[in-house]
Amino acid sequence: MNQKMMTPENTIIGFIGTGVMGRGMAANLIKAGYNVLVYNRTKSKAEELIKLGAEWEDSVADIAKKANVVITIVGYPKDVEEVYLGENGIIKNAKPGTYLIDMTTSKPSLAKKIYEKTLAKKMYSLDAPVSGGDIGAREGKLSIMVGGDAEAFEKVKPILEVMGKNIVLQGKAGAGQHTKMCNQIAIASNMIGVCEAIAYAKKAGLDPSTVLKSIESGAAGSWSLSNLAPRIIKGDFAPGFYVKHFIKDMTIALEAAKEMGLMTPGLELAKSLYEKLAAKGEENSGTQALFKLFD
Repeated sequence: MNQKMMTPENTIIGFIGTGVMGRGMAANLIKAGYNVLVYNRTKSKAEELIKLGAEWEDSVADIAKKANVVITIVGYPKDVEEVYLGENGIIKNAKPGTYLIDMTTSKPSLAKKIYEKTLAKKMYSLDAPVSGGDIGAREGKLSIMVGGDAEAFEKVKPILEVMGKNIVLQGKAGAGQHTKMCNQIAIASNMIGVCEAIAYAKKAGLDPSTVLKSIESGAAGSWSLSNLAPRIIKGDFAPGFYVKHFIKDMTIALEAAKEMGLMTPGLELAKSLYEKLAAKGEENSGTQALFKLFD
């Protein structure tokens, strides 16, 4: 492995996926001085980054051929598979020595498959899903959970530090995705509690904002309570993280849990409620829209 330090001067980052999360993450890399190439299926979602100085590329293959670091944050495992393993994907088109960082929440088994394919091509891959929502992405304060080899992790850590503050190598390939599943399982039941608490406050004739002042710094405190409860109270259900993507994450977590013989009743309940919410036309709303089932 080339031990030369990765700096903005010698690093070309290809960034694939400029949605709610990707836009903020890529913007921080541009502001840090990195040369960033961008691609997204819908070009309009990359316009903001192009104005900041990103260079648009017409395909995943074009990105892969030019960049020495490729970062992806796309929608679903099927998108990850296509972007990495497809005929016009990253692995078929990237140069040996390229670092590949998938920050999508995806299947641990797929992360392992990509790792094995990259090894055969003399490339380096990390699965590095994130938590922190649109706010964390914009502010460069994401939690980044990483799976892969320690040497590759240390090499790209300065790049990850531009996008996040809590960056932990959890283990070998797939460990980042397994850790993200732990994160989503914890959030799933917590979001039910947050929504029920705000609904209860309203029914009891209390001011939910005043109630929040009392409970968010005590034992009930959580990221969701501090960041999403205020949005619920304002009636702001815009996506920091889409309902449809949360359902995808819970589905992956349930599949993995069943494979391990683990009981997850809270996760099963949360998934059923979010599916009910999506059926009401809320799949493109933020996860805090779960409140609409309780109000």
